[in-house]
Amino acid sequence: MIAAPALPTSIPSPDQGVWHLGFFPLRAYALWILAGIVVAVWLGEKRWRARGGSPGMVMDLATWMVPFGVVGGRIYHVVTSWPKYFGEGGDPARALRIWEGGLGIWGAVALGGVGAWIGARRRGVSLPALADAIAPGIVLAQAIGRLGNWFNNELYGSRTTLPWGLEIHDWDSSTGRAVLDAQGQAVLLPGLYHPTFLYELLWNVGVCLVLLWVDRRWRIGHGRLFALYVALYTSGRFWIEMLRVDESAHVLGLRLNVWTSLVVFAGAVTYFVISARRRPGRESVVERATSS
Repeated sequence: MIAAPALPTSIPSPDQGVWHLGFFPLRAYALWILAGIVVAVWLGEKRWRARGGSPGMVMDLATWMVPFGVVGGRIYHVVTSWPKYFGEGGDPARALRIWEGGLGIWGAVALGGVGAWIGARRRGVSLPALADAIAPGIVLAQAIGRLGNWFNNELYGSRTTLPWGLEIHDWDSSTGRAVLDAQGQAVLLPGLYHPTFLYELLWNVGVCLVLLWVDRRWRIGHGRLFALYVALYTSGRFWIEMLRVDESAHVLGLRLNVWTSLVVFAGAVTYFVISARRRPGRESVVERATSS
């Protein structure tokens, strides 16, 4: 009788996140972030055209949203993790090393929204309609980007004995690879850890599917699909954040991102309810007509 294959008892982590092509470092973190952006623009473009928008508009506006979002994400990360950069023993120069990881979604969405607002005003685009069109792509991009955290051996949770526990290497962020022992083998930290990057990846994929279904079923507008994205994402981020053990600022005994999730969730729900009462339905015009 053939024995059934044994179930995996852990999830391995990559022991290298950077490969050098001559003098050029190819970083997994950057590649996954870039892949997420490409998917978000593709899906947003497809949905924008379905809303009656001009072809290529989302791609054009991405030239505003993406740089603003990257800068905003980095600023939020540095501000909320300031001891690592500016505290005792910190290295201020590392604040600029975005390739080592560290993009806060709150700052990315906030400042990316500023970039979207600037671009939308210049092109005569309805910002709420644009936000609804790109919301599923944004959360799908977040899911893809979490694979970069896996390659960087970061954002893991507390110790666990679950069969999907994550192996974590003793990591050298300056080289983008695991620390090696005297025999040249990658050093693993003792025990297994909650793969919070994977939890958030799966949660975000689920949020994307829910948004697509809700939009098809009820055709909501005026920024409410974006508000729903924010509410669903923050509800997941709340419990996932509670599992994480990486360095973070704390307020009243809780991680800052837990409080941020609560506040942003409340704001998103409030906007959704008020908008539904004041402006039911969906916009019929998403772009200002331009003269030829």
